[in-house]
Amino acid sequence: MHWYFYPILVGTGILVGFINTLAGSGSLITLPLLMFIGLPANVANGTNRVAILMQTAVGVRGFKKHKVFQIREGIWLSLPAVIGALIGAALAVDIDDRTMTRAIGLLLIVMFFLIILKPEAWVKGKAGQVKAKPGLLQVLIFFGIGLYGGFIQAGVGFFLLGGLVLGAGYDLIKANAIKNLVVLLYTPFALAVFVWNGQVNWLAGLTLGVGNMLGAWIATRVAVSWGTKFVRIVLLTVIFLASLKLLGVFNLF
Repeated sequence: MHWYFYPILVGTGILVGFINTLAGSGSLITLPLLMFIGLPANVANGTNRVAILMQTAVGVRGFKKHKVFQIREGIWLSLPAVIGALIGAALAVDIDDRTMTRAIGLLLIVMFFLIILKPEAWVKGKAGQVKAKPGLLQVLIFFGIGLYGGFIQAGVGFFLLGGLVLGAGYDLIKANAIKNLVVLLYTPFALAVFVWNGQVNWLAGLTLGVGNMLGAWIATRVAVSWGTKFVRIVLLTVIFLASLKLLGVFNLF
């Protein structure tokens, strides 16, 4: 890589780490950036997981430090996601993701309107409906989310938030914390598949990861101090822009 790619990766990582920790879909920025600096699409997809792993480690630690959640709250939901992520990553090694990116763009638009129409579900959660262990439907939902996350990662945060808030009954702050835990737990398995197939550029991934970690560190403090209403505004903004990007309305690079 040229020397000037390093500050670009770190700076972009800060922005993406912030976005991913509070909402999701930051990979819509990092994937085209990694391809822009010369990585093949499949290598960019694998390399991005290095930064995601570093980012979520900081995010989980930050939320845990502020006592937003307990680790055990996300373990049961993480198990089906890990299994799904392994399968998704194995598929991603060879399968073209063009059709899926268009489909995810449409789904993000649906989620955008769900947030507008049911803001109380995001801000207050479903009081008294949070279960210690997930039911069969939740297991299937998080398996599917893990499958998609292992495949491409971009946009998976929105679906995790949807499953955790509308499906599991958590408020948006706690859902963000558990979302980071779920991604942290399944990412090593997905990353291992890409490493095994030689689809990871460690130098680019670690450089990007430094920025992602700093962005996540900032985001955990913003989420706790500014509250769920601010996080909801960030979520709506990012979902809207991400859906336009996925549907091909505009390109970042």
